[in-house]
Amino acid sequence: MGTQFVVQLDNRPGSFAGLTRALAERGINLRGISGGGAGASAYAVLTTDDDAAPRAVLRSSGYPYVEGETLIVEVEDKPGGLAAVAEKLAAAGVDIRGVLFVGRNDGTVETAFSVDDVARAISWLRAHIVDY
Repeated sequence: MGTQFVVQLDNRPGSFAGLTRALAERGINLRGISGGGAGASAYAVLTTDDDAAPRAVLRSSGYPYVEGETLIVEVEDKPGGLAAVAEKLAAAGVDIRGVLFVGRNDGTVETAFSVDDVARAISWLRAHIVDY
């Protein structure tokens, strides 16, 4: 899935539109996107088909962002399924920067996590999730 970008925005009309227009003008195809906001702050979590291009747009446009390698995890599709994975990553000292649901299968949700320590996250996943 490539790199996941978590972009900080102002929580005001047009902020999200400005980000998506800047990406579109450079011909960047969004593969996944989500976002939200509360108070004065908002954010967008996105993946694209080209990691270098959005990085250049975000830098040149002055958008604060963090990025990370995307890890795909099959999370149980039930109340608490996502919480269980998030709590275990936290207990391993892994900070989750972004999350996107990218698909559903029988009983699971394909979840793309961007984290601060990929090696630690993968080590935990291999130790706790069969076939990771």
